[in-house]
Amino acid sequence: MKKRLLITGSTFPRYENDTEPRFILDLAKYMKEYAEVTVLVPAAPKAADTEVLEGVSVIRYHYFPVHSLETLCYPGAIVPRIREKKVRGLLVPWLFVSLWVHLFKMRKSYDIVQANWLIPQGIVQSFLKMPYIVTGHGADVTSLNHGLLKKLKRRCLKNAWGVTAVSQPLMDVLDGIYKNENQAVISMGCDTSLFGRQYREENYFGQGNQKVLLFVGRLAEKKGVYYAIEAMRNVENAMLVIAGDGPLREELQRQADKVMRETGKKIVFLGAKTHEELKKIYASADLFVMPSITAKDGDKEGFGLVILEAFASGLPIVASRSGGITDIVKDGVNGFLVEEKDVSGMAEQIDRLLKDEEIYNKMQIEAKKSAQQYDYRQIAARYARFLKLI
Repeated sequence: MKKRLLITGSTFPRYENDTEPRFILDLAKYMKEYAEVTVLVPAAPKAADTEVLEGVSVIRYHYFPVHSLETLCYPGAIVPRIREKKVRGLLVPWLFVSLWVHLFKMRKSYDIVQANWLIPQGIVQSFLKMPYIVTGHGADVTSLNHGLLKKLKRRCLKNAWGVTAVSQPLMDVLDGIYKNENQAVISMGCDTSLFGRQYREENYFGQGNQKVLLFVGRLAEKKGVYYAIEAMRNVENAMLVIAGDGPLREELQRQADKVMRETGKKIVFLGAKTHEELKKIYASADLFVMPSITAKDGDKEGFGLVILEAFASGLPIVASRSGGITDIVKDGVNGFLVEEKDVSGMAEQIDRLLKDEEIYNKMQIEAKKSAQQYDYRQIAARYARFLKLI
């Protein structure tokens, strides 16, 4: 008989074809081979309280009396949502308490819990007598490491049956808070069957004879999109396509307008796109850029799932040597790495890749191989072994 696994998180699709990240849903789908899986995530306006989404049982818990004001978690993530509108911080205690209440009621219905993100899921879980592992993803690990929150994180790691992180740099930070002896670096993954060059449409962006550089991600500080836009000043015969939305959208648009006026280059903002739309966008581009940086509060790239999607689509990459990116991108093999904020270095490596067909073709092959190593079938099997489900 399969064990009952509860997966908790705070970033999850609100409905079919949502633009929100879906890596928790993808993991849950493939974990169904090893356990009876239920996902518990915060409620959101227009999202069903309970549903079966792509074969996964989903429960969304309410955390505020006025449903229309449950805006702490979507779209985006909790910390950026609070930065965008500080009054949302008042919802945090409500979220913590409500999550605890729901978990308390469910405590006898599951054999083990995978709590994604230390804040709030891991911390709340540490106050319940349920076996759990906690998974660190990024900002939940690298930021807010002082005072009471650091003590609560330590409690979470100490009480956990096991600890995982999606990259080695994140695990190093966790070890500095508290070293749990049962730990493993297990990334999120990519459903490689959903991506590939077969979805390519020629001249999809109206680029003509130009090459297309693609960025996909949230328009926030740590993503470093500013530096990709500036690099366009020195990139030959290429346009930049930016897919995603976020708090820096207007600021980056103004910067892009200035670069386009001064150079004649083309920079296009597509906004947030569904995963169905993204597979065509990836395949129709020529090169992926990931100019991530360390943010002022210490937040940095935890892993970089979009890199795997780009690799699965046959795109080599030019990326920053930042955070968990270095776990995926091997300099000179499946892409090129440059230092954070190195605009000239980024432009130089982009030009090098686009001009040298031999290097480009070699990296394209290696990129596809890299993506296969992170296919969700393999990632789910690793989690199943860690959780002792097999």
